[in-house]
Amino acid sequence: MTSYEPIAQVHRLRRSRATRAKTALKKAPFSAWFGILVIVGYVVVAVFAHWIAPYGETQVFSEAFAPWNQQFKLGTDQLGRDMLTRLIYGARNTIGIAVATTLLSFAVGVSLGLLAALYRGWLDQILSRAVDVLMSIPSLIFALVLLSIFGSSITSLIIIIALLDSTRVFRLARAVGLNVAVMDYVEVARLRGEGPKWIIAKEILPNVMPPLVAEFGLRFCFVFLTIAALSFLGVGIQPPTADWGSMVRENATLITYGDVTPLLPAGAIALLTVSVNFVVDWFLHATSGLRDEK
Repeated sequence: MTSYEPIAQVHRLRRSRATRAKTALKKAPFSAWFGILVIVGYVVVAVFAHWIAPYGETQVFSEAFAPWNQQFKLGTDQLGRDMLTRLIYGARNTIGIAVATTLLSFAVGVSLGLLAALYRGWLDQILSRAVDVLMSIPSLIFALVLLSIFGSSITSLIIIIALLDSTRVFRLARAVGLNVAVMDYVEVARLRGEGPKWIIAKEILPNVMPPLVAEFGLRFCFVFLTIAALSFLGVGIQPPTADWGSMVRENATLITYGDVTPLLPAGAIALLTVSVNFVVDWFLHATSGLRDEK
């Protein structure tokens, strides 16, 4: 029976974590539940866009700037494409690219940040000074310059924004990693002869996850807004791919005629950003150990 005891302990630990997660969700405020429901709704629309959208993403009809009617629930754009369809596909494209960019920025930033915290010395100095140089340049202007050089393909967009955003992730990962890298259990792992990958994955990373998870939500918002801003400026996601930022730019003339259609993609961007921030605020409070006063 003793041979199965470690497995039983793992199962008990997983059950206790699941129980704590359920308890935290039950005690979550209305703002957190609102944010979770909005995020889930956006994800469902993004994943099932092909089945939800009434028309094809690039399908063009004869009437441009058609008003809201039975056939076109939200009218058409400047080329005669259905706005509701473009909004739905825009969720898939904009959110998908933002998630991929954020994941790549965290893979780079967290890895380098924790390595700098673990080794310190010359490696920390080289990486920190390189990050300082990159952060001294306004990220939006730097992204515009790089995209004008390497082109505005989706691959270039993801890599450029991820590398620029990874500098912020590096700063946080290094800061929280330095506090953990000096702990006794990390020194014990070093004396046992464990390699840097094992120490980072098993000793440091599990103890710095809460701030990194919260930062992931905030970084996603910044990346999401950066992609929308670049698309609005015409150097982000390129036509005919549907994107909320470019949809605002393409239909901005309608605002002068009292038509609120261009505000719909802008509202979709704002709603998702606010919802993610609601969830991040709740998560930070739930993992900080603080309790509301009765």
